[in-house]
Amino acid sequence: MQISYIARQAILDRNNQTVGYELLFRDSPENKFPEIDQDIASSKLIIQNHFQGDIQSVSLGKLAFINFTEKCLINKYPLMFDKASIVIELVGHKSATERLLKIVKFYHDKGYKVALSEYDLDEKWDVLFPYLAMIKIDIEVTNAKRIRSVVHRIKPFDIKLIAEKVETNYQLQSLAEVGFDYYQGFFYHEPEIIEGQTLAPIKSQMLHLISETFNKPLDFDHIAEIIGHDVNLTVGLLKLVNNVATGTRVEITSLKQAAAYLGEDKLKQFVTILALSKLTTNKFSEVSKQSLITAKLMAALATESAFIEISDFAFITGLLSAIEVILSMPMDEIVKTMPLAKPIEDALVNHSGLLGELLDLTTNYITGNGENIKQLTELYGLDADFIHKEFVNASNWCKSLGI
Repeated sequence: MQISYIARQAILDRNNQTVGYELLFRDSPENKFPEIDQDIASSKLIIQNHFQGDIQSVSLGKLAFINFTEKCLINKYPLMFDKASIVIELVGHKSATERLLKIVKFYHDKGYKVALSEYDLDEKWDVLFPYLAMIKIDIEVTNAKRIRSVVHRIKPFDIKLIAEKVETNYQLQSLAEVGFDYYQGFFYHEPEIIEGQTLAPIKSQMLHLISETFNKPLDFDHIAEIIGHDVNLTVGLLKLVNNVATGTRVEITSLKQAAAYLGEDKLKQFVTILALSKLTTNKFSEVSKQSLITAKLMAALATESAFIEISDFAFITGLLSAIEVILSMPMDEIVKTMPLAKPIEDALVNHSGLLGELLDLTTNYITGNGENIKQLTELYGLDADFIHKEFVNASNWCKSLGI
């Protein structure tokens, strides 16, 4: 069966909470839009993924923003989806024709959210306002300060404004001030480095706990000692043991016993979730979710071909791949605080070595940012269908964690 590929990009609100993902069609793992008709791209995204249940998995249960041309709308493709699960994103329109107005009203009346993209601020679009939920503005094309007049015109209709192509966190405040509600771009991948910043003791402890958990063999005494320094970690560990021990009575006499009872796999999952929650300002930010999916996907890909030799390092490397964004510190400073193996350090700091290439392949695949993925998959003998399947599995796993 032919597989289409989905790159995704998060759309966040003013509090950095994810409201949805724009799902971007790709016809190969090369992660750039193919030179095909937009109608075909939308059709493939729907037909080859929706009926396998992949779209809701990849969007982690959040709104899926999907591009629809006028032809796709006339063919009623959006009706294949639950109206609560998608946003119909209008693309390829030059003006608000009478036919487009009729189409948008049709979907609005059926309860679907409709977003206008490629918006140029012209008043010709105002006739659509009563039926729109959102408007997307490319801030690389349109000066954000020009939207003040638009904010006044859309106010009676409760339309949310989305800023596209937001590249840095520093842009967010000014965009909020002029009236944007949501933001899309790579800004949440960029660390805000503060000169002279040092790690708080609790964050240093969490990093140490993460790295300690991935040592072989596990030192349960040391892990128990670190967990014992934090009451929330202790309570969380004991609750997890209780959940695992359903139907039996387990008398826990020490944290070491609790950690050992869980075993390596469940203990790693426990540490991953709780430690990340303590490292982020928003308990489970978009960056944390992406780190979890990256870790899971890297671990899966490392079971194949030439990456097998670094499989022991894959999960923790993916988990820590965005730690400089989470902590707003340079990666080379962060790794100094952690007892990491040399291949992990090289991959995180320099993206070098076999592990670094696996990290690049995985992160670029997820975000759609990069053009060398096809070469890497061929070089290391990775099957394209396998990557796609494991990406969906990793997304489902992250969703199952309830974060």
